[in-house]
Formats: sequence, C-alpha cells, structure tokens
Amino acid sequence: MAKVLAVIVRAPGTNCHEETAFAFESAGAKVETRRLREVLDDPGVLERCQVFCVPGGFSYGDDLGAGRIFASKLAGPLGDRLRSFRDRGGLILGVCNGFQVLLQTGLLIEPDANGQPRATLAQNAQGRFEDRWVNLRLIPGRCAFVTEERVIILPVAHGEGNFIAESPAVIKELEEQRRVVCRYVDAAGKPGEYPINPNGSSDSIAGVCDATGRVFALMPHPERHLTPYQHPTWTRREIQPEHGDGFLFFRNAVRYFD
Repeated sequence: MAKVLAVIVRAPGTNCHEETAFAFESAGAKVETRRLREVLDDPGVLERCQVFCVPGGFSYGDDLGAGRIFASKLAGPLGDRLRSFRDRGGLILGVCNGFQVLLQTGLLIEPDANGQPRATLAQNAQGRFEDRWVNLRLIPGRCAFVTEERVIILPVAHGEGNFIAESPAVIKELEEQRRVVCRYVDAAGKPGEYPINPNGSSDSIAGVCDATGRVFALMPHPERHLTPYQHPTWTRREIQPEHGDGFLFFRNAVRYFD
C-alpha cells in the first residue's frame, strides 16, 4: 500500500518545516517539503498528496502581520484548489504561523457575508512574545487530528496568538459545531488566566477546525514534543513513554487514511 504523502509548504521566514517533516515521517508518511513558489507553479501537487501542511515560523518576517503575506499568496491562486482538496477528503494542518495563515485564508472559519474574517489572532494580551510549555485539553468529536480526550503538554512560541472572535456568537457557533479542538488549561485540565492561557485567547481557545473536521490549526507546536526526551521534566520520570505528546496529531493524520 502506498504511503500517505504529506506536503509541507514553506516561505521565507518559515523555520519549523524540518521538524514537521520529521514528525510526519516518524508517523509513517512520505514527506515532500515545497517552497510556496513551487506549489504555485505546480498546483497539481494537491492531486497527489493526502495531507497539506503550513508549518510554524515567521513567514515573510511577519512584516504586515503574522501570516498575512503568506495567506494572500496562498488564498488567491490556490484557495479554490485547497477547498476542493479538502472536499475530496484531504487533510490540512496549520501550526502556529500556519494557524495564522489558514485563519486569514478563510479555510478555518468562514468569513461573514461581506467577506470579512469573523476571527483573528491578535497580539498576545501581555504585550510580549511568549515562549513556554502549556497544558492543552484535547476535545475529540469532529476533528480528524484528535481522537481522544486528554490533557497534553506542548510548547508555544509566538507574539500573535490571541484568538479573538468577531462576537460571542462566533464562539458559541464553534462550540456547538464541536470545532473548538483544544483549550489552554492547567495540569488538572481546568482553564485559567495567564500564564495558563499564555496569550489571552477568548474561551482559552488554542486550536480549531473547520466544519468538515479536515482542516485544523493550533498555536502550540506539536512537532517540538515528538519524543519523551523533549519534555521539560523528562529526567524526573522513572518510565519514559514511547512518544511525546505532539506525536499523536501526526499519527492520527496518517491513520485517517487507513
């Protein structure tokens, strides 16, 4: 049986593509890392792959806002193709800067009647870059990348991760449609203020999916916790698990096509 092909698209300033490639390969996928220009020149790659991923980093230096330039270059020429890819059963993943990109393309949360975004990722409420480990509660139900409810630990590293919706009605819609996939919590699984919620996100939202469950994005970095030895307190464990907590997202993506 042919392996699942994951295509990772990068742009100037992307810096997490190698770790993300390793994550998918560790989960059993075949990986191709492409520059954005290569994908724009050869959009047929979307006919050949099963997973399309926008990894973390600071694409185009975040000069006009995090992910904004990448999103404009991606959505214009490839927006319809990416929606067709999703509708055929393909999976799309965005991590950190990838979350910012996918949100601005409209692939994650549908824009309003005037074409304006109904949610954004603003500057962190504390007004500074946050680089720390956080606990996440995973909420299964709709998203292909999450299949079990549990609390995991992943690192965050961003300056614009504050999830803000246009109105409380948007948050309610996401919750009712089971599209809130992960929330910032404490070690006991309860939401709280900073630093439990590192950026001030509404309703402690750390990751969401689209209405199909096949487009998913989150601010924390699962590719940075693939092995137990990346855990901040691994030396205090008597028994090491086989994988780090971030591995499950990539494993579930590959298993989705079994």
